Amino acid sequence: MTAHQVPPGIIEFYTSTINEADRLSLPADGVLEMVRTQELLRRHLPPAPASVLDVGGGPGAHARWLSEDGYRVHLVDPVQRHVTEAVDSGCSVELGDARALSAADDSYDVVLLLGPLYHLVEAADRRTALTEARRVVRPGGLVAAAGINRYASLFEHTALAHLDGASLQEGIAKILATGSHDGKKGFTEAHFHTGQELESELSDAGFTDTRVYGIEGPTWALLKATERHTRESLTGSRMFASALAAARMAEPYPDLLAASSHLLAVGRN
Repeated sequence: MTAHQVPPGIIEFYTSTINEADRLSLPADGVLEMVRTQELLRRHLPPAPASVLDVGGGPGAHARWLSEDGYRVHLVDPVQRHVTEAVDSGCSVELGDARALSAADDSYDVVLLLGPLYHLVEAADRRTALTEARRVVRPGGLVAAAGINRYASLFEHTALAHLDGASLQEGIAKILATGSHDGKKGFTEAHFHTGQELESELSDAGFTDTRVYGIEGPTWALLKATERHTRESLTGSRMFASALAAARMAEPYPDLLAASSHLLAVGRN
């Protein structure tokens, strides 16, 4: 894979299969991910109107609230549908690739990589994306990168009562053992991180003061399964409030990183 070659399955998935604009605003587990990502980033972000490069920012879910908070946001994404939708998020937009950014050296106060790393299945491509992020962020600037937790699919499919099938067990066993998802069912090809692996990738790219957080905490799969089985929204419910409280309470305990659906690593240039 070269710097400008995105697998066609990824483009097709986000163009025709799912509406990424809904993922963080409609299902309760998506709203939980959004709320927690916001509160974790706000702890580390410099004051507005700092400049933020949102790499792989999709249709602008994070760019929108960052712009509303007063940040100067530029969004880059390889999917044309996302770039078109992100125009309404209050930021400038660009079709581009995390591994070959057009931004100048030392040109942003913050670089976000909240989508690219799990779509870059080769370690060398993830290293290139992180190296590019370090190139364009100013000395002392913040880089925040998200990964899908290695164990998320096990928790999700258990809660959704899917794990009794042999073929699904085989696929999840491969993810658990290798971190690799082949993209043949349910999602694109992807790499799923452990917390230690994600932290090491940032450190190896030259970032300092790195820390990894579990975003959704240990009860996100229960929230997702209950909503799926009852077909009733749980956003704003007592169960949602409990799941959010659990995520916050779990945060100081590294052993509970493995229970979240997504991981967030932050580091300084």
